[in-house]
Order: sequence, then C-alpha cells, then structure tokens
Amino acid sequence: MNDAAATPLLTERFDDALAYASRIHRLQVRKGSGVPYVSHLLGVAAIALENGVDEDQAIAALLHDAVEDQGGLPRLADIRERYGEDVAAMVADCTDAHGDPKPAWRPRKEAYIASLATKPARSLAVSLADKTHNAAAINADLRAHGAAVWARFTGGKDGSLWYYRALSDAFRAHAPGTAAERFAREVDEMEELAVRA
Repeated sequence: MNDAAATPLLTERFDDALAYASRIHRLQVRKGSGVPYVSHLLGVAAIALENGVDEDQAIAALLHDAVEDQGGLPRLADIRERYGEDVAAMVADCTDAHGDPKPAWRPRKEAYIASLATKPARSLAVSLADKTHNAAAINADLRAHGAAVWARFTGGKDGSLWYYRALSDAFRAHAPGTAAERFAREVDEMEELAVRA
C-alpha cells in the first residue's frame, strides 16, 4: 500500500463542509440561470483541488461565498467554530462585503482588487479558483446566449470586462503560476467572446 492510499487527502471535515455548504446555499441559484448555487461551490472546490490546494483550502473553496451571501459576520463566526481559524481567515479574505445592503459595486470591486496585494497565498489560491469558475461560467453563457448575458451583472459588459481583466493582472502579479495563467486564459476568451457577442 502506498502512502497516498494510506493517508486520505480529504477527510470527514471536507464531507461535513460539503453538506454544510449545500444546506446554507440550498435556496440560492446562479445569476440568470436558475442553476442551483451549489454547482458553483462544487466547481470552485474542484478547480482548487486541481490546482493543488490542501483540505483547509478546499473547505474554504466550498464556503467562500457563505459570509457574503448567507449570513455575514455571524456566519463567519460559525465557520470559525466548525472548521477553525485557517478556514475562516480564507473565507474572510474571499469576501468583499459582510453586510446587506452591499456597498456600491465599483468601489467594492476596486477595494477587493487592491486587497489582493496583501492577502496570503493560501487565500489567493481559493480566490483564484472562484474567479476561474465564474469566468468559465460567463464564457459558457456567452457562447450559448450571446450579449444578453451581460444584463445579469451589476457592472454590465464594460464593468465586468474591466473587473476580470483587473483581477487577472492582480493575480499574475501577486500569485503567479499555472493557476493565474489558467484564469488569464478564461479572461482572454471572455474578451474575445465579448467582441463577437
């Protein structure tokens, strides 16, 4: 028996977090599609794992939107109690707003992009997986539905393209490597599709 088979990469903590994420996001759907939101959480966790994260990062990938969308700071405290400080810190780093209503879109996004310069590499890996899945989903929708997709987003076409390009530049600067390049390819494709749509 080899070491990989003897030591699981994911334990029951991950299983618990998967069920927890599904429970708290159960009534949420992806913007404009009606697809259950858990599909995004699974996609982000899959990309994070493909990019080589550890279990705490994979759990943070499942829970990265829990604070922003499902309970604010009380939710963060619950995550800290259930999964520990490391997971909670990464979830907090992936959150661009804790309250409702959220601050105005453009300043909030500008602040998040600026904050990437000071975030730990562990948090950047989770954020990169999130943004990669979001960009890939936008690209799939652009191929299927064309320019109508932009109406789903607060920033519209121009704001969304600005945001994803700025994110790509920031990730290349602060988290260089294959994950940042994977995201950059999605952003390149988004810009190409936007010209054609």
